[in-house]
Amino acid sequence: MKEYLSSLPLFKEVPPEHLNNLIKESKEESFEPGDVIIEFGHPGRYLGIILEGYAEAVVDDPTKGRIRLNWLDRGDFFGEMALITGEPSSVHVVAHEHTRILFVSQESFTAHLATNPATIRLIAETITTRLKHREFNEDVQDRLDSAWRKHPDPYGFALQTTEPIKLLVINCGSSSLKYNFFDTEDPSNNARGLIERIGEEDTRHLYVSEKAETSLDLEKGDHASAFKSMVETLTNPKKGVVKDVNEIRAVGHRVVHGGNKYNQPTVITEEILEEISGLSHLAPLHNPLNVMGIRESMKILPETRQVAVFDTAFHYKIPMFAHLYGLPYEYYQKYGIRRFGFHGLSHNFVALKAAEFLKKPFSNLKFITCHLGNGASVCAIDHGRSVDTSMGLTPTEGLIMGTRCGDMDPSAILYLQRDIGLSAEEVDDLINRQSGLKGISGISNDLREIEAAASQGDRRALLAKQLFCYRIKKYIGSYAAAMGGLDVLIFTGGIGEGSTGVRARVCQGLNNMGIMLDEIRNQSAAPKSGEVVEISDEDSLVKVLIVPTDEERMIARETIRTLGFRDLAEGVKHWKERHIPIEVSAHHVHLSGEDTEILFGKGYELTFRSELSQPGQFACNETVNIKGPKGNVDRVRVLGPFRKESQVEVSISEEFKLGVDAPIRPSGELKGTPGITLEGPKGKITLPKGVICSLRHIHMSPEDALFFGLRDKDMVRIRVEGERSLIFGDVLVRVNANFKLAMHLDTDEANAAEIRTGMVGFIDGLHDRK
Repeated sequence: MKEYLSSLPLFKEVPPEHLNNLIKESKEESFEPGDVIIEFGHPGRYLGIILEGYAEAVVDDPTKGRIRLNWLDRGDFFGEMALITGEPSSVHVVAHEHTRILFVSQESFTAHLATNPATIRLIAETITTRLKHREFNEDVQDRLDSAWRKHPDPYGFALQTTEPIKLLVINCGSSSLKYNFFDTEDPSNNARGLIERIGEEDTRHLYVSEKAETSLDLEKGDHASAFKSMVETLTNPKKGVVKDVNEIRAVGHRVVHGGNKYNQPTVITEEILEEISGLSHLAPLHNPLNVMGIRESMKILPETRQVAVFDTAFHYKIPMFAHLYGLPYEYYQKYGIRRFGFHGLSHNFVALKAAEFLKKPFSNLKFITCHLGNGASVCAIDHGRSVDTSMGLTPTEGLIMGTRCGDMDPSAILYLQRDIGLSAEEVDDLINRQSGLKGISGISNDLREIEAAASQGDRRALLAKQLFCYRIKKYIGSYAAAMGGLDVLIFTGGIGEGSTGVRARVCQGLNNMGIMLDEIRNQSAAPKSGEVVEISDEDSLVKVLIVPTDEERMIARETIRTLGFRDLAEGVKHWKERHIPIEVSAHHVHLSGEDTEILFGKGYELTFRSELSQPGQFACNETVNIKGPKGNVDRVRVLGPFRKESQVEVSISEEFKLGVDAPIRPSGELKGTPGITLEGPKGKITLPKGVICSLRHIHMSPEDALFFGLRDKDMVRIRVEGERSLIFGDVLVRVNANFKLAMHLDTDEANAAEIRTGMVGFIDGLHDRK
């Protein structure tokens, strides 16, 4: 095989040692005539090279039947688009005769081929041709959209990996140890367990797998004893799932609080573990136990990589105006007092599952997710980001919960201490353990008991439920207003999934917001784990869904992704060999042809002033004045060529001057953005939408993306060295056939960091992958 591959243009200049490693890491498969090699809509994880035989790329047309697009002969390759887009296959690839294929994973491609100029050039040319072709071909675009809708697992919850992996998810509590085992090669081998009442006489170990469902009474012991029982059960010859615990190659740990530092899952080191422990003052009931669980896991599996997955991380990107309290600013600077939010794993999971169910891109939707259980919170999600959530510095803020009071006047705390004489400890116990549904009803923190009492006419029970539902409804209304609309409302958690009455009461009267519940659907809904049920009326503008949460699967997904990002960073040594030019982008306007005629006159064509760094783009001689509700920004440069929709890009400081709240968005994503008035020499126009603050981003050609091992819409960290060395997170990668390598920052970001056009940055790591 090596001799044949080295004769192909794709591998001609690849060093022998790299080719040997590539062959060793790749897999060869054989197919007979008519066998489907790659199915339409299935994820593209490999570059395929035909070693023998030939195949055809076909599509199914509803009227014409199966149509052949092209032949793939010996030596041809396919699947190259997924290397830079991550897109599913938009064709069926079918063997025409006995065919042998070598499948090369993206990781192997990046490690062994990305530095070879001839290989990169050949694949980049093919990708560039296809990108340019699809740009003006609606049939190809429609086929790709259809492929995305057919994707069986767009967000990775099936836990499929290039190489099989066995992993463990651990959630360590004060008197419990909850664990889930996942086998990515054989999901029927998955297992889960719960060891409860640790430290008490009646400790019990519950265990469920395909092989057995058992309940085992344990002797009184500590968490170390619980971990020992977990290992013994997982390795038990009759009911276990592994022969040796060292088969487990990764462990994901739920960590409640990541503070201001940890905004993504992190591979654990001793230094990081100390930092997590140092955040215990923010979550004194949780982080110390999480740390203890990690240490016990590291004792049992010292060679296994451990990943901390933070419950606060999803909310890290909430805008400052939404996460700050109205205290003097120095209390945020000195003491880090801000709203962090919790239940992030659950909110993120159910929103992704809803997008999968609706077959729409997660980043295009506006969600409100209601995680309702003994602990409860609401989250607003816009364009894939948490933009607000009801819990705050601690889980006490927000909704009325099982035993927590939720929102209240802070001066009430002072009254309780000064006038009633409660100590700080007594107040803490009151607002966190004696309040909420339990305190109001006088019955229980269990809503099922409260609903039963309310049905018997208990007025306090009825009041408790009314308060609970009213607070949820109030948050839904405020978040829909803050986001400028709503696409999907989700209920999850024990109450959200199980209480027909709560869902009905919360949605009652929200018709004017486009929320209409179908009572029959709501009454009969009983989704199982992994299912999504729609309970909205057919005429409802907002989809109302019940999505059972699965935080353990979310932790497993994040663990797999985090280790994959780390492996990519370690495998791509050449990241440090190539710098990325930095350019500072001032405010500007993109215009459609129609709007140009209104502003500059009938039949007007934009006139060239100077070239921009991106090929085909130019600064125009024309300028417009931007008129906002509060003020104006005059003589703003128009950039060409024409766009389909007009767009205004301003800095954060100019937002204030204009009097608008412009979201941070990638260029072109204009849904739900504020409008503005533009004034030209021949007229003015009020845009209904289009004002954004541009998300910092890197332009890459297909060749650049292949070299770096990155995909379109990846989020990376960029390190800039100089007098003020710093790292920029959340830098969007944008890949286009017409792009030239450059990172763009707006003027505010650049001024704050003392960066100017002409400086350079280096990729420091992969932060997220869509």
